Amino acid sequence: MPGFYKYLVGSKNRNDSHLYTLLNYTGMKNRTLLKTINLLLLLVGAVSISYGQQRPNVIYIYADDLGYGDLSCYGATKLHTPNLDKLAKSGIRFTNAHATSATCTPSRFALMTGKYPWRKTGTGILPGNAALIIPTDKTTLPQVFKRAGYATAIVGKWHLGLGDSVNKNWNGEIKPGPNEVGFDYSFIFPATADRVPTVFLENHRVVASDANDPIAVDYSKKIGNDPTGKEHPELLKLKSSPGQGHDNTIVNGIGRIGYMSGGYQARWVDEEVSSTFLFKVDQFIVDHRQKPFFLYYALTEPHVPRMPATRFKGTSGLGYRGDDILQLDWTIGQLMKTLELNGMAKNTLIIFTSDNGPVLDDGYEDGAVTKLSGHTPWGPMRGGKYSALEAGTRLPFIVSWPAQVKPGISDALFSQMDILASMAHLLNQKIPNGDAEDSQDHLDVLLGKSKQGRANLIEQGTNDPTAIIKGDWKYIKPHPGVAYMKDVGIESGNSPSPQLYNLKDDIGEKNNLANTYPDKVKELDQLLQHEIKLGTPGVVPPKN
Repeated sequence: MPGFYKYLVGSKNRNDSHLYTLLNYTGMKNRTLLKTINLLLLLVGAVSISYGQQRPNVIYIYADDLGYGDLSCYGATKLHTPNLDKLAKSGIRFTNAHATSATCTPSRFALMTGKYPWRKTGTGILPGNAALIIPTDKTTLPQVFKRAGYATAIVGKWHLGLGDSVNKNWNGEIKPGPNEVGFDYSFIFPATADRVPTVFLENHRVVASDANDPIAVDYSKKIGNDPTGKEHPELLKLKSSPGQGHDNTIVNGIGRIGYMSGGYQARWVDEEVSSTFLFKVDQFIVDHRQKPFFLYYALTEPHVPRMPATRFKGTSGLGYRGDDILQLDWTIGQLMKTLELNGMAKNTLIIFTSDNGPVLDDGYEDGAVTKLSGHTPWGPMRGGKYSALEAGTRLPFIVSWPAQVKPGISDALFSQMDILASMAHLLNQKIPNGDAEDSQDHLDVLLGKSKQGRANLIEQGTNDPTAIIKGDWKYIKPHPGVAYMKDVGIESGNSPSPQLYNLKDDIGEKNNLANTYPDKVKELDQLLQHEIKLGTPGVVPPKN
């Protein structure tokens, strides 16, 4: 049909149309025939619209450590986020959508692979010099789009490892990486903004690298002559919080996790990171106006170190974390303007969410705690980043596609891990057996055609798969460890006793019903254990 459509649409131009040339050549004046041809052109035009709507541009926007209560469209009163509010108003605002995990690397692994991260060893929070943990021989989210003929790109935070070993040459080609798992183009920083190396990579190479000033990275010992935050706190423009490890090599007046030397020309400036990513995003969109694309836009806000551009500093009244969120919202507004100016807003599917829940003091004294002023990043829930409680994985989740999605609110249980299978359905792509085994097709839920989401979902706190949701019920298995993480000020969800909550009546997980409903505890504990064993290498699932 597309080829036929192209032929007929071309015939609208009388100068080079085979159809109209033929009519003129033979001198036909048959009005009935002309009307029939015009009607056919209109019908084919309608078909083209339908065809185009089946192949939207897709932009997946991943905020970093943004909480359920950080946006005004989710109830925030101390922060106003007009651009994200507008996006939510144009689409579906989900109230029960989750990351798989309460930390960044595992959530991103699940998004890319459609697989619970705890099924694979080595998927915890990675250092900046880690090797790639995404398999290059399995179906990934960008590969689904690539197989459907899409251009694919990632711009922003990666944090899934690079190369095939910890020891790598940062001054040459660094691969495998994003390009080897399905992205045609990548512009990233390797891990997090608080971890070295503090450089951008475009495809396989560090941007602005200098052979005469080679980059070296080490997470076990100090290298080079750069001052550290521990040795020279007087050089810091952002003081590190005690005991959290953000006092190694100083870059741009900020102590980092890990040590690096060299690459002075390549080191980015924190205040310019967000605008640099936005520039690359705009550039990619404009360059791909004629071909459908998938763009994974991985924001750095409001992850530490929070160092917004000067124009945003002090604008929120809530410290740099609040300023970072306002910068994030402005960025979304600029992205929407780019789509509108290029005539792409109507047929672009945008998914906005976060990788895990919020944290205030995550390594720096930036006013997030002292200037909170009644703001509740966790919304009505307990917990946050690192936690098995709801605020660790239940996050803002907005879907907008003006051409297809009607505005509304959905309470369907949905996991970011399900994006892969849902997009495969949208694009009519088959997933090979053994790939993306935990991803479920919930395209109708994403598009607002159904509110019947997942039957159950396992939640991972810091390390283990600790909790399971089924219907209105949530069960957290007995787990060792502190109940309250003092360094970050967050409840972990750990308890020596089982916990059972009815989330419909008690989203704040305040009333433990484990003793009241022992049969429900037993049922969910068995289901959790079954799901953990199912598909985990080396473990045989129990027989039914």
